[in-house]
Amino acid sequence: MFITEFFGFFSLSALVMWGFLMAFFFNLFVYSLDVKRNTTLLLSSLIMVVSYSSSDYFLTWLSIYNITYLDWALYDFATLISLFLAYKFIKITTPSFLYLVCGLFINMFLLLIMHIDVFINKNDHPWFFWDIYTFGVTTIDFLMIISLIVDRDFLGLHKIKNKILSLFKKPKINYTP
Repeated sequence: MFITEFFGFFSLSALVMWGFLMAFFFNLFVYSLDVKRNTTLLLSSLIMVVSYSSSDYFLTWLSIYNITYLDWALYDFATLISLFLAYKFIKITTPSFLYLVCGLFINMFLLLIMHIDVFINKNDHPWFFWDIYTFGVTTIDFLMIISLIVDRDFLGLHKIKNKILSLFKKPKINYTP
């Protein structure tokens, strides 16, 4: 919980929302210049800014009950569904799409583990995993923002994905009778 103690919870979430908003504005500008029109980049950045800003405002401030980590995980799952629906309609993706999907899956996994630790195991004493959760979610959020702005494979996720997929492909055998 070092990061939230240093920055404060609301200022850190506001910074992440601001980052997604700036990524959306940047992609809107790029779209208006007709640089990347036929990709999921603009729609992905719109989905992310709507998801993060609405989840922070509606789930945290306007909720009638206390928000659990499971609620945040389900919200990330809904964001993933929205991203996959955008991909289904446009069918042309950018390098940032894989970063968003991986980031949301990792965030969802960390949120589910925190939910188990806090609400099922009833742990109320901070320990090492809570710092990993805070640092991990914040770092992944910033990496998703960077991926929407840069739109490059800066961590090599696409290379790793291609190597893993090539391991499962069957070799083509040229059979000539």
